[in-house]
Amino acid sequence: MRLAIFVLGLFNISVGLGFLLAPQTLAAAFFLSPVGTQGLATLRADFPGFFIGASVFALYAAWKRDAAALTVPMVMLGLALFGRFVSLALDGMAPTAVQPMVVEAVMLVVLVLGQRSFRKR
Repeated sequence: MRLAIFVLGLFNISVGLGFLLAPQTLAAAFFLSPVGTQGLATLRADFPGFFIGASVFALYAAWKRDAAALTVPMVMLGLALFGRFVSLALDGMAPTAVQPMVVEAVMLVVLVLGQRSFRKR
């Protein structure tokens, strides 16, 4: 579980760094389009905040086998997944909707299993 959470954390840090260093490239991959310099600033602030913020807690939890620290990325991913369900309900189903939901659900399952594993220690 520690290895799976480390991989999850490193993957999300790389996404966060991508938004920080190459926001236009990552924005296109996430179906976003920044409007001017303030749009780029928002991509550089909010997305790394989410991805790197959650990852820091996941990596710390994996390093220390700290079940409580996994609560932070679990809440963040849970809220993101909830937002996607709200979007499905309000906006309808897009052909590209399922893949990110599956990725977020799998990451959430890994974190839940990790939390249970760490609590048993």
